[in-house]
Amino acid sequence: MSQNTLTLGHSPDPDDAFMFYGLARDLIPTGGFRFQHILQDIQTLNERATRGELDISAISIHAYAYVSGHYALLPSGASMGDGYGPMLVARDKLSAAEIRRKRIAVPGTMTSAFLALQLWLNQPACELDCLVVPFDQIFAAVRDGRAEVGLIIHEGQLTYQQQGLQMCEDLGAWWGRTNEGLPLPLGGNVIHKRFPPAIRRTVSDVLTASIQYSLDHRPAAVQHALQYARDMGLDLADKFVGMYVNHWTLDYGEKGRESIRRFLGQAAARGLIPRQPELEFVA
Repeated sequence: MSQNTLTLGHSPDPDDAFMFYGLARDLIPTGGFRFQHILQDIQTLNERATRGELDISAISIHAYAYVSGHYALLPSGASMGDGYGPMLVARDKLSAAEIRRKRIAVPGTMTSAFLALQLWLNQPACELDCLVVPFDQIFAAVRDGRAEVGLIIHEGQLTYQQQGLQMCEDLGAWWGRTNEGLPLPLGGNVIHKRFPPAIRRTVSDVLTASIQYSLDHRPAAVQHALQYARDMGLDLADKFVGMYVNHWTLDYGEKGRESIRRFLGQAAARGLIPRQPELEFVA
């Protein structure tokens, strides 16, 4: 691989595809770098980040607690649930007390959705009955009885009713109610610390430019993202993209940083992560 080629890991989902449209189609300047796009589900990307394998990667904010030694957080590319977020769904509406006694299908134990679930229930993973399945198989796990509750992320938040399921709790809405309206920090982009600060800043600028290009050329970018939209037409894909690629994504700012500090801080205080990591942001 060329010295100027950087590996860029992200999910095969419409919001990430929208975000990196300008970069994937060579529509923006890249500062002399080439980017090898590696599309994998977020749990796999989280696991790869613990080994420091990729130069740049999308990861769950939960996972940053385990990879902060390798990676610095980029200021753009974050997914923030501003009044909405991962949802718990079931055939019948269940209370938190009932969900504690049920088997829950989850999209990975390093996802931010899973950490938010533990905070909401005030229970560590070892006290929960969880079935880990790929995020796009959670509906099937609930339908066929392998689990009684599903923790859904991505476009499932907009399509669960089509599956005959009811929402028990929206964890993003819950987080906002209990944290002065802060958004729930779900995902972010990180860059490996082996790169010097000047390169980190250049890469940060390129990724931000790609997001801005997509926002400025929304119809074409949504059409590009549609190929990754499962069970969604154009209008629903556009709605989903708008939920997770917006002003927070360009730069989540101090309010977003505070939400990350609080999310991981509460997790550390309850023993849900080994410690509260030192947050290192690319300027």
